[in-house]
Amino acid sequence: MIAITLLGTGTPIPDPNRAGPATLIQAGEENYLVDAGRGVLMRLAAAGCGANMLDAVLITHLHSDHITDLNDVITSAWVTTFSEQKPLQIVGPPGIKEAVDRLLHFLSSDIGYRIAHHADLNDPPAVNVIEIESGVVEFEGDVKISTEPTDHRPVDPTIAFRFDYQNDAVVVAGDTIPCAGLDKLCTGAQGLVHTAIRKDVIENIPIQRLQDVCDYHSSVEEASQTAERAEINTLVLTHYVPAFPSGQGDEWKEIASQHFSGEIELGDDLHRVEIGE
Repeated sequence: MIAITLLGTGTPIPDPNRAGPATLIQAGEENYLVDAGRGVLMRLAAAGCGANMLDAVLITHLHSDHITDLNDVITSAWVTTFSEQKPLQIVGPPGIKEAVDRLLHFLSSDIGYRIAHHADLNDPPAVNVIEIESGVVEFEGDVKISTEPTDHRPVDPTIAFRFDYQNDAVVVAGDTIPCAGLDKLCTGAQGLVHTAIRKDVIENIPIQRLQDVCDYHSSVEEASQTAERAEINTLVLTHYVPAFPSGQGDEWKEIASQHFSGEIELGDDLHRVEIGE
């Protein structure tokens, strides 16, 4: 069984009820965080998982709303690990190494203060950063993680992740329009976590900057069609634009059901879905 927890279902616009984009994938004894939007550590805590329990942080792309709290994850994993420090595994598309290096530089004063104050903190945070666009992420453990490129241009490169555990597989897509890479990753999977927007609503807002969002995100219809093409069993929608009030996602489900014949899941932050047995 693979458990999906929607830690953050929000957008770049601050929302008192929805944290920034982040998804927790759990299988066996392993915990994987996909993206690190604002408020991710509070949502992780509510899901019963701390930063020091993560086997890896997986970043789909370098848009600010998907990485804004990555620095907090790095710091918290470091200061809440009281046994031997293991490097925090961070995986993302090319560019993630530079981003993490800059975050560590940003944190350098704080790191120095903590090392000076705590005798058992002898070294800065240990991180191991892997850049990848396609293929298998070489991790030890029972969960196989693979990636393929997606299409969120002009944000480039962007990737999605697939998690295979025993007989189950779940794909987590960041922001993207329908594309061959995501179709390939979804083939044979049972679950798909996909960001989605209501283009029918946004296209009627007379603000060009908001209408631009339609260019490089999947609509509810397009996300549903991606899932249907791959014969996915369960489609989990997230990153709702515009966000709907708590408990009022029926219209989104109705639209998705016109294009997808499987189970449709969406909801508030901390909504949990289990795939497999």
